Amino acid sequence: MTNKTPHIDLKDSDIGFGKTVLMPGDPLRAKFIAENFLEDAVLINGVRGVNGYTGYYKGVKVSVMASGMGMPSIGIYSYELYKFFGVQNIIRIGSAGAINENVKVREMVAGMGACTNSNFAAQYNMNGTIAPICSFELLDTAKKLADKKGYTLHVGNLYSSDTFYDDSFPSANWGKVGCLAVEMEAAALYCTAMRYNMRALAICTISDILYPPFTALDALERQQTFTQMMELALDCAVEYEKLPIIEPKE
Repeated sequence: MTNKTPHIDLKDSDIGFGKTVLMPGDPLRAKFIAENFLEDAVLINGVRGVNGYTGYYKGVKVSVMASGMGMPSIGIYSYELYKFFGVQNIIRIGSAGAINENVKVREMVAGMGACTNSNFAAQYNMNGTIAPICSFELLDTAKKLADKKGYTLHVGNLYSSDTFYDDSFPSANWGKVGCLAVEMEAAALYCTAMRYNMRALAICTISDILYPPFTALDALERQQTFTQMMELALDCAVEYEKLPIIEPKE
């Protein structure tokens, strides 16, 4: 355990991080969650403007901190949180583009797995291809809570892309093999959690429809209107508090 890494510098080590951290990509979404959902929220990290907050939700200590955009960024933050700050569970709460015609704008998707065009997993020197998958415990809880609340939560594969503006537009092909939506972080998060024996789950709200008729929400809508996803993730964090503590692998 430490109070400082190259990317996280705790402003109050006595508060620290909760067992579960919600990770939106956008620092302003993290701020929105802290101000609107957490009680007694305290800013505990501000390095590079990637703000992290800890507060209480239904009496449970929960943290929210941005991951930035892309797999290299969430790979850094998830590694440091798991290895150095005692975090057990990370829930990515982000936006995604639907590439499956059964998924509509503002609906949620949860990634059982994350296909990718990234070379992130090459660092593990495996003689084959790693299949990045979430924690079943986290996914099972999220799906049951969503069903209980009457929320639409599609469960299936995500496509984690290294490129937002992709000249070849491969997302359509990934949709053909059953991927629900394209985003940019889940595969790296899942790989990091698998490598260090931690738990991870990506829940995304559909902000764009990448098939005709194309639809896109604006930046403010993405920042402030995904409240159903935020509430689901926070309720999950309350349930995850009951999970046993696990030690990260070296």
